[in-house]
Amino acid sequence: QVQLVESGGGLVQAGGSLRLSCAASGNIFSAYGMGWYRQAPGKQREWVATINTGGITNYADSVKGRFTISRDNAKNTVYLQMNSLNAEDTGVYYCRAWVSVRNYWGQGTQVTVSS
Repeated sequence: QVQLVESGGGLVQAGGSLRLSCAASGNIFSAYGMGWYRQAPGKQREWVATINTGGITNYADSVKGRFTISRDNAKNTVYLQMNSLNAEDTGVYYCRAWVSVRNYWGQGTQVTVSS
């Protein structure tokens, strides 16, 4: 069982930056693929970025060039650096961890971008 705890959300003005963190329990963090997803009000949850066990990253087109996902296996933590935020980035951001058929989600952290 893996528990994920997100932090770092908040209210920011358009054009600003935030850094989200997701801390994972357990001692096999390096074996998990990690990702960030978000859900805007009235919309379905959507993929934002992922990083695999080898450090290879992928991004949704809507955040490419603005967001950076990274991981620190020594700290069991994955990060999402978000720059040049705009109102469309508003939503609850969720952390996900997966390995094989196992899949875990955090409780989410709210990001609100004011225009």
